[in-house]
Amino acid sequence: MNKAVGIIEVYGLVAAFVAADAGCKAADVTLENFDKNKPANADSLPVPLIVVVKFRGDVAAVRAAIEAADRAAKTVSGVISTHIIPRPEEDTQKMLKLSGFDKN
Repeated sequence: MNKAVGIIEVYGLVAAFVAADAGCKAADVTLENFDKNKPANADSLPVPLIVVVKFRGDVAAVRAAIEAADRAAKTVSGVISTHIIPRPEEDTQKMLKLSGFDKN
């Protein structure tokens, strides 16, 4: 069975690190690669970069990590969205491994 994944989108890299740190301290989860997106309307956003933080673990731990990450990121720049996938399908697993940080 696949581990649950928790996803939180935040404004900026600093908020992503703060969220990741808070989530990992709050629960027994592992952290996966960050992902990034610079949307077309970047200049109108609080920070012109959106970063996705992904946690893995059992559903309860992922939920606790996302809640802690959400609170922490809101103190820095803000949260766009959060979501928990209890049992990601194989194709979803492949997509979760992609990262914009891998591209130049």
